[in-house]
Amino acid sequence: MQDFALYLPGIMLAYSAFLLGIASPGPNVLAVMGTSMSVGRTSGVALAMGVAVGSLTWSLLTAFGLSALLATYASALLVIKIFGGAYLLWLAYKAFKSAASPHDIEAKELAGGRRTAFGYMRRGYIIQMTNPKAALSWIAIISLGLQDGAPLWVALAIVIGTFILSIICHLLYALAFSTPVMVRIYAKARRFIQGILGTFFALAGLKLLSSRT
Repeated sequence: MQDFALYLPGIMLAYSAFLLGIASPGPNVLAVMGTSMSVGRTSGVALAMGVAVGSLTWSLLTAFGLSALLATYASALLVIKIFGGAYLLWLAYKAFKSAASPHDIEAKELAGGRRTAFGYMRRGYIIQMTNPKAALSWIAIISLGLQDGAPLWVALAIVIGTFILSIICHLLYALAFSTPVMVRIYAKARRFIQGILGTFFALAGLKLLSSRT
């Protein structure tokens, strides 16, 4: 129980970074939005599931790759945290820049014509796995949650928890953006949301850069 209390804040911080990352639309989220708006709810849900599985793949590769690295080179944690902190500050800059922009999100239908449900799911997986920002984001997320000497269950908790959150959030995007009302609401709140995200990313980045353990 003492170990659980020790590592819980880091795990929750990793969850928070993941959730706020989803709230800032990247290629994966925009694809889900565009498909739901242009094609329909069923296709959007299928694409969302593909994105969620891709997110699980990235989390597994990153979490256990970093765990293996740290098991061999404990000093690598400092380098990883510096890299992750710098990337979070870059995300903060992008979020603040988006908040200052008057332009709305651009969610469009995927090129290549209509697909089957499995085709949309496969496309969602490909979008997530070929997005270089996903790899950088996961390094930042995992480095927030992992501490020096953290046991394997900490990495498992981050991977399983974020996978569940990914399914829920991407499905909510698919369901919500199949309705015109939600599209209008999100467009009006976009700049405020981006400002909140920028603040969180800046604080999380500074936390990582100032951390030494």
